[in-house]
Amino acid sequence: MEATAVIEAMASARVLVVGDAMLDRFVYGSVDRVSPEAPIPVLRMTREALMPGGACNVAANLSALGASAVLASVVGGDPEGGDLARLVREAIGAEPLMPVEAGRRTTLKTRYIAGSQQLLRADAETVTAIRPETRAALLDGIGEAARLCGAIVLSDYGKGVLCREMIAGVLGIAANTGLPVLVDPKGRDWERYRGAAALTPNRKELAEATGMPTGTDGEIVAAARAAIAASGVGAIVATRSEEGMTVVTAQGNVAHLRAAAREVYDVSGAGDTVVASLGAALAAGASLVEAAGIANLAAGIVVGKVGTAVVRSEELESALHHADLARGEAKVVPAGAAFERIARWRAQGCRVGFTNGVFDLLHPGHISLVDQAKAACDKLVVGLNSDASVKRLKGPERPVQSEAARATVLASLAAVDLVVVFSEDTPLSLIERIRPDVLVKGADYTVETVVGADIVQAHGGRVMLARLEDGHSTTGTIARLRV
Repeated sequence: MEATAVIEAMASARVLVVGDAMLDRFVYGSVDRVSPEAPIPVLRMTREALMPGGACNVAANLSALGASAVLASVVGGDPEGGDLARLVREAIGAEPLMPVEAGRRTTLKTRYIAGSQQLLRADAETVTAIRPETRAALLDGIGEAARLCGAIVLSDYGKGVLCREMIAGVLGIAANTGLPVLVDPKGRDWERYRGAAALTPNRKELAEATGMPTGTDGEIVAAARAAIAASGVGAIVATRSEEGMTVVTAQGNVAHLRAAAREVYDVSGAGDTVVASLGAALAAGASLVEAAGIANLAAGIVVGKVGTAVVRSEELESALHHADLARGEAKVVPAGAAFERIARWRAQGCRVGFTNGVFDLLHPGHISLVDQAKAACDKLVVGLNSDASVKRLKGPERPVQSEAARATVLASLAAVDLVVVFSEDTPLSLIERIRPDVLVKGADYTVETVVGADIVQAHGGRVMLARLEDGHSTTGTIARLRV
């Protein structure tokens, strides 16, 4: 299958994910002094974020890729388990198969971050195997769900859900239903995955499991063949960071997939993205090598994001059709992708600015506003009213240019770093999510009348009123054209 066809077909794929559920907590702040109690930095916390991790992040990646995900895991009866269940429902749009085991502690990983530097990670969790009665109930649900799926993913983080008995039970269900099983493995005992279609270790994991070097193409292939022979799996899909991937099958086939050169910001959750995209592509009818090509593309995108992130189908399509991915991403993106890009900029210490408007028939006044806004920040985000929004605000004959045309023209400006189209009459919801450091509007407003000014000022940002260029307006231009 062509890569484009695979990406399109993933929208009808359904994948069952079984594994360890985790809650990732990110605490952000700044450090400006050392504690008088010990030689450690004092983090002044400013905000925090919760994200689904582990098997939950695999399911979230599947959903972002357009596939349907069924998640089977176990949580504790604690607040973290409740938060995780809620986040998963929001991410995959379905109720997870996630029974509560009394006395078990839901895995919580808290990362404390100052600027772009992670200071500390603190884990709270239970890592013992789930109880036999929990396992039996979970396997019953998995057996029912598997009949409607095209592939199964085992996301093993060694926290106790994928004990040997659970793995054997899932592999038995897969054998009876004819489903391929992909495994993101843990530890050195890969024989417990016998019968799986493929394992997706990284270079280090492959070396540790086999005791063999993995520095070169030849060494990777030799180690993969040894792993296949020892474990009885169908293939090894070895991820090699900036070098891409290598696929080695039990039949002796080898394929090296090179990654496009790009900057790596964060490898958190990259393995989740790989196994999710591989599973979605296989469930969509791709061969293993074709699926690995999609997974390789997805991995290159996700390492350019901050924190436990996902890759969206539109990002895959954009990466597939733009040879300049290494040089920079598309400027016109959906809101979700924009928020991830902005988080990455913030992790680099960039000041984010925001302005908005209709920008119909771009004129010197618009250019002046954008240039002034860019001068006040490092990265400028422009909110653009959708066509429907413009019609409500300006009348049925506007806009003159479609939102796609207006976005393309804005994105061509060097001062603009990101364009986000919004359908509401005001950009309030965008401003609430972006939390810009600088909010820019024209001097025909007052600070009090700028939408979102109170939000920006409340978190320490500022509102800037840009000077206006006299004699320029889209309405005036249209009127002159009609004379």
